[in-house]
Amino acid sequence: MGSKLSQALFNSSGGYAALVLRIPVGLILAAHGAQKLFGWFGGYGLEGTGQWMASLGLEPGYLMALIAGSVEFFGGLALVLGLLTRPAAVASAFAMLIAVFAVHIGNGLFMENNGYEFALTLFVVSLALAIQGAGRFAMDRVLLERFGGVGR
Repeated sequence: MGSKLSQALFNSSGGYAALVLRIPVGLILAAHGAQKLFGWFGGYGLEGTGQWMASLGLEPGYLMALIAGSVEFFGGLALVLGLLTRPAAVASAFAMLIAVFAVHIGNGLFMENNGYEFALTLFVVSLALAIQGAGRFAMDRVLLERFGGVGR
């Protein structure tokens, strides 16, 4: 793997703060993805989520549910592990931006009205992780040390 690419993917300026952000946000995203993909935690699974997404105009609904659920579930797990954090965070941020504008924006800010505050918060945290990387305690650091030439 090229040194520039590995540095861009795996190097991080974050320390403990990145870990504090990654773990809870990754778990929350993974849980929401599990609702969409598997129907866990009171979710509707792919069929139900796909029908709901189609009703919002996100067509084809089943495919959109598969993509959104996969980004949230697998991206969330990647954030928890700190593995490929930047790509996972960018994908998660994009998914949350879609959620803000396709689902929540018309309801105002507050969650009590199904507003966008929660999706916006997940977007901002994901964006911060995309910028700063996984931090010191992450699989990305192990990969950087192994493939990125750190310490050579």
